[in-house]
Amino acid sequence: MRFDVEVQFHKDFVKIEGYRILVGLTSMPKKGAANRELIKKLAKYFGLSSSQVRIISGLKSRKKIVEIEKQEASST
Repeated sequence: MRFDVEVQFHKDFVKIEGYRILVGLTSMPKKGAANRELIKKLAKYFGLSSSQVRIISGLKSRKKIVEIEKQEASST
């Protein structure tokens, strides 16, 4: 599932409005630190591993498109 994500710096929160997510980050946007924090924060919020969250576009922007892969429940 893909979401539009908007990042705000010097804050710490996650707010979902439909298919739009607002995320506050404390990391500085240098050498990918803020993007790594975004992925970890969204993974924790949705109860997923970091490998299930990908930034599709907007690596150098405050507005991003993020894809979140939900694992299907196994039928055993």
